[in-house]
Amino acid sequence: MSPVPGPAADTLSADTLAADALAPRGFAHVDAWIFDLDNTLYSHEAQVWPQVGQRITRFLAETFDLDGISARALQKYYYHRHGTTLRGLMLEHGMDPADFLAFVHDVDLSLLPANERLAAAIGALPGRKLIFTNGSARHAENICRKLGLDSHFSGYFDIVAADFIPKPEQGAYDMLLAQYDVDPTRAAFFEDMARNLAPAHALGMTTALVLPATPDPWREPFEQAREELAHVDHITDDLGGFLEGVIADNNL
Repeated sequence: MSPVPGPAADTLSADTLAADALAPRGFAHVDAWIFDLDNTLYSHEAQVWPQVGQRITRFLAETFDLDGISARALQKYYYHRHGTTLRGLMLEHGMDPADFLAFVHDVDLSLLPANERLAAAIGALPGRKLIFTNGSARHAENICRKLGLDSHFSGYFDIVAADFIPKPEQGAYDMLLAQYDVDPTRAAFFEDMARNLAPAHALGMTTALVLPATPDPWREPFEQAREELAHVDHITDDLGGFLEGVIADNNL
């Protein structure tokens, strides 16, 4: 006769279930690989994002006839209140976004080298690969072409496609999933800002935080903090090497 489970067995079962629930999600089931763009697919040494920030400041200075310090302060105000400077301009001034996006993403990519290792790793992942960015599709295409990644991505979901709703607002994620018919429980999301992973994790995605290998002097500390968070399944400062490990460990 089989023994009747007692209180200790019930407790062990509950503990096991709790441990399973808290275990980091894996990648064996993933067939949609979603990547943020800026500071995720390239390192800060390329100095792309600082240029974008400088051009945003310049755009504000020229638009509102401000000195550089005042323009930078306004930029930060819009960013912290609305999620992006562009959204602040649209909501508070009714600005047409086209000129802003074209201006701020007109940057020099000469310091951005091709990344053959990352290209090979992304190319080896099974299923679709998508870009999910608060920037523009044109900017994403330029970056991916320079990195040698452009042939691997089947879609660029940008701030325009998101109806100018930025990450980490839920609506942006919902629109991405709907446009590309992605099952979030079979998706993985790679992103350089931990807060942007929270909605993805809540939807059922496997999440990976991509941090800089060395401190990024152009970004705020909270944007590159290494924290163990419930909505972050994995952390890496070497995206190419990490993906190689994912492929090997899961026989992908």
